[in-house]
Amino acid sequence: MQRLKIEALSKEAFAPFGDLIASEGHDFFMINNGSTRRYHRLAEVETGSEGTPIISIFRAQTLPMPLRVRMMERHPLGSQAFIPMRGNPFLILVAPPGDDLTSSQLRAFYSDGSQGVNYRPGVWHHPILALTDQDEFLVVDRAGPGNNCDEFFFADSEEIMLDPKH
Repeated sequence: MQRLKIEALSKEAFAPFGDLIASEGHDFFMINNGSTRRYHRLAEVETGSEGTPIISIFRAQTLPMPLRVRMMERHPLGSQAFIPMRGNPFLILVAPPGDDLTSSQLRAFYSDGSQGVNYRPGVWHHPILALTDQDEFLVVDRAGPGNNCDEFFFADSEEIMLDPKH
């Protein structure tokens, strides 16, 4: 059995998979007559030539933990950002882009609830891993023609466990 280590989410650690969306550690400039800090361009929305950026809200249920990881998905035609709306911690499970996916490529991260992520096109990720029932996420992704969701299923013989308590 493979137990995934959960890492703290940081800009450097998450860089191979996309962008960390958080104000901490980022430069800003003042706007609105000096009353507002603007943390500019924290992530790029990628939609390809035929896509359109859209904004949605996803309401997520918790999954039983420890979680046996059975599948991953990717969006080859556009980026996908998840920004927690209620400030609750959540987990992130990712693997690099590519046609071949192995369990050894998986990396797990813990968001403290003040950090969102933006997956680059083609990055493998697990569907939302909320740690609080009825949690909500602002999602920025792509609408448009073409198949923009691939799924990968691990063999039944592979036991990959994700446990937030370890």
